[in-house]
Amino acid sequence: MTKLVGIYPGTFDPLTLGHIDIIKRAIKLVDELVIGVAVNANKTPVFSLEERVEMVSVEMSEIAQTSGVSIIVKPFDTLLMRFAEEVKADIIIRGLRAVSDFEYEFQMVGMNAALNDEIETVFLMAGARYQAIASRLVKEVARLGGNISSFVPENVVGKLLEKFPTV
Repeated sequence: MTKLVGIYPGTFDPLTLGHIDIIKRAIKLVDELVIGVAVNANKTPVFSLEERVEMVSVEMSEIAQTSGVSIIVKPFDTLLMRFAEEVKADIIIRGLRAVSDFEYEFQMVGMNAALNDEIETVFLMAGARYQAIASRLVKEVARLGGNISSFVPENVVGKLLEKFPTV
């Protein structure tokens, strides 16, 4: 039997509880999950690539131990399908929060299938309590001094407070 490898790509700037919810759902489907931390030239991240990889890695170690599923955190700065081929992924995991996410994701599935139709894309809905959480909104709340503890892991709260110290 071959192992089923999934890849969950994102910028994770920062990692949110919504991302973790999708990861916990994804590990029920695969034998190995690669969390691909992306460099995205179209975005200006608050955290460096190294910081994002570290934050994700810290949170994934406990999930991997508890679940028994291999979780690997890797940065990438190439085309997603090229990265998926490199890590021998069978499926790409994408999280959906709302209907508004679907149009963009639908276009991406078509493009990815044109590049490699052997790798499937699977959509997972975020749990109801996580559907409003978006990294860009979390950063805005943090920047304005709001409480972000119900949106991100404790480790990430500290990192965001370092980036956005309150007056």
